[in-house]
Amino acid sequence: MDEAGRAERRLRGRIDELLARGQGYLEVPLSAGEFPVLTLGVRHGHAVVHLFRDAASVSLLVGDGSVPPDAAVEVPIMDDLAEFTGDFVLSVDRATAIARTFVRTGTADGLGQWRDL
Repeated sequence: MDEAGRAERRLRGRIDELLARGQGYLEVPLSAGEFPVLTLGVRHGHAVVHLFRDAASVSLLVGDGSVPPDAAVEVPIMDDLAEFTGDFVLSVDRATAIARTFVRTGTADGLGQWRDL
């Protein structure tokens, strides 16, 4: 198994741990360097994905329609719960697929629409 395959397997294990707890926050760096870093906050079947391309920029992935745009969902971001509108909420399955693709390809390009914060 190549390095990307091992990284993807480790990622899946870490996500499974979060799901077993019902919630959590995960940072997914690429082994090539400090940035980019993808983060996932998951709680009750919902997820929010951030992308840090470098130390000065952060983007939020546009949601997948799993939650209405005017609804609010709380997910962990680091050690606190943060509220997001449905505009930025994804299903856990979609967020997991995005994180796995990020690890496998080494890029955030083509993962969806990003909104700079």
